[in-house]
Amino acid sequence: MKTLGHWLASPWRRSTVAAVVGALPVLAFPAPSLWWFAYVALVPWVLLARTAPTGKRAAFDGWWGGFGFMLAMHHWLLPNLHVFTFVIAALLGALWAPWGWLVRRLLGGAPSRGRVATALVVVPSGWLTIELVRSWQGLGGPWGVLGASQWQVEAALRLASVGGTWLLSFLVVVLNVAVAVLVAVRRARVPALAGLVATAAAASAAWVFSPRPGTDDRVRIALVQPGVVAGPDSADRRFDREEQLTRELVGQDVGLVVWGESSVGFDLGDRPDLARRLAALSRETGAELLVNVDARRSDRPGIYKSSVLIGPDGPTGDRYDKMRLVPFGEYIPARSLLGWATSVGEAAGEDRRQGSEQVVMDAGNGLRIGPMVCFESAFPDMSRHLAEDGADVLLAQSSTSTFQQSWAPAQHASLGALRAAETGRPMVHATLTGVSAVYGPGGEPVGPRLGTDTSAARVYEVPLAHGTTPYVRFGDWSLYGAPMVLVVWGVAEVLRVRRGARGSLAAPARTVHGSPARPGR
Repeated sequence: MKTLGHWLASPWRRSTVAAVVGALPVLAFPAPSLWWFAYVALVPWVLLARTAPTGKRAAFDGWWGGFGFMLAMHHWLLPNLHVFTFVIAALLGALWAPWGWLVRRLLGGAPSRGRVATALVVVPSGWLTIELVRSWQGLGGPWGVLGASQWQVEAALRLASVGGTWLLSFLVVVLNVAVAVLVAVRRARVPALAGLVATAAAASAAWVFSPRPGTDDRVRIALVQPGVVAGPDSADRRFDREEQLTRELVGQDVGLVVWGESSVGFDLGDRPDLARRLAALSRETGAELLVNVDARRSDRPGIYKSSVLIGPDGPTGDRYDKMRLVPFGEYIPARSLLGWATSVGEAAGEDRRQGSEQVVMDAGNGLRIGPMVCFESAFPDMSRHLAEDGADVLLAQSSTSTFQQSWAPAQHASLGALRAAETGRPMVHATLTGVSAVYGPGGEPVGPRLGTDTSAARVYEVPLAHGTTPYVRFGDWSLYGAPMVLVVWGVAEVLRVRRGARGSLAAPARTVHGSPARPGR
């Protein structure tokens, strides 16, 4: 340990180690998908921060660890954003600097059992507060939220129906803190074990008592995934391929056909020929089509990404314009300051326009659908609001063709399981190039996935559900409770320090003989 401590005395060595251990949690996400690793992935980072020689150094451990986490989580952006990926990782990584300080404050040295018990609540609350801040769209949104690594764990999905993905993040950090204490602080093993037992009890209670969505009907929904279509005239050739695949659905009694994001590269007002071809497909299949138009609109200025519902007579009038755009991919925040990003990577040359409100569409036969576009499926509040507004099926139209050979497509598709479990509504994730997937109301997979090597149209028997989950009813209570915990702890710390200061000032002076001195003598 002395040798290791001496080696870590170098600031640059310690920072490098912090970046490496900060990146470890990424292995719990797809594509590695080592979901169980999330329960211990933070332990090396916690152990490093708690042994920092000063609070300032612990903050740097937090910053460098956050840099490693963000860089690993977004490494697939490197071919597109190049050096700017490192800038983004460094800026977002700074959010973990207070967290590193917090770990040392509560777990540094030889913490008492009381401090450890406090750490089991306060340190996870600090992590969750970071997720709250970075979930703002302008900072990239909630991509890589720690709880999202549990998308294929049935017990975790049940917990998500109670407190959303945020509750999963909180409990995963509790587990990591408890394990770190068991490893490094022998005298405080009792509260650490209590934290592990409490986490297991919470999972068990959710399993037993949280309401399960009742499935009472099914709808046949078809996904059309054309695969990679690149080169000159790709928008026309992609449309031709999607049309061909959709015709394979004739006679299969489908209730809805879904195309991916940017599946139509022309405004239908400018291209009535395409509108007529889509209407013909609706008549032939006997189902309405949900397509996604990525084009400059003919009826207003600017480029929009819009989910458009097509019926037998053409566009039905139901349209959803994407509200939450991808920073740098679809717009550049503070373009006057950061516009140089277009010169070092494939950042948006022109900002897309934002929609103003979410839309629930009537897709026929009483089926109500709630569309989202691309990384909007990462935002739990959007799917929750759609469920509140009466959507029977949640839909996400996506395109990750730029990142085809990376971990991004699988990670994006996994988010559908969480949105389904949170809301108790089935979730359809339809892409141009994979991974496309469908999940039932409890987050369970429905049918096979369409991978990045697939060009096909496939029909899914999607179970419909009724009822309301606690998460839909009560919202992000776990997320917004975390800052409140930090405030209460901070106030308690200030009062404790003041009491200690007053106690030292009020301590009676002693005479040379050791007896207390009395005033006036």
